[in-house]
Amino acid sequence: MNKILCVFLLSVMSSGCTGMLPSVKKTTESPWQHFEDAKKAFDKIEPQKTTHEDLKKLGFDPFEVPNVKLITYLDLLKIFLPNDSILMEDIDPGVRSCLEARDICHGYEVTPNRLNTKRFGNVFLDLLNFRRKQITEGWKFYALIVLKNGLVVHKLWGGEPKIAEIEDKRNPLGPFQNMDKILPSIKIN
Repeated sequence: MNKILCVFLLSVMSSGCTGMLPSVKKTTESPWQHFEDAKKAFDKIEPQKTTHEDLKKLGFDPFEVPNVKLITYLDLLKIFLPNDSILMEDIDPGVRSCLEARDICHGYEVTPNRLNTKRFGNVFLDLLNFRRKQITEGWKFYALIVLKNGLVVHKLWGGEPKIAEIEDKRNPLGPFQNMDKILPSIKIN
């Protein structure tokens, strides 16, 4: 029985069974499953034509759809005029007229994403904190929609259509590498 257990442990340590390592799936809830879906919905928005009701149908409604942030004209001021070197005359005319209207000006900030993180490599080295390797894949979308009195006057988008990040963390001291975080600090008076 001991021989079988030893053979099993040696095979696990040498094979690097990644199925035994933890993984994380991080999703910001939204109606879009892919970056392209969010972009297609965003592309249907037309400044000076699309209304608040149209935005609801497209999935951009902060009161019904999770993770659509409603922002005030004061937040928009910080976004479009972040410092004194940018003047009101420098920004888009639609945004300018909206900011000057104050109370009837607001925006939607939309930030859906899907990220999957998986650890891979040698289970033994990972569990003992000598070497941890992980890969993060997915996408992030960002949109800013500016509305004046219920009518879209400006829109911006950006994001990361394809994320692929690999992290390879090595700790020569293994489980003793971060002992200061594990043990409370001892003070001598």
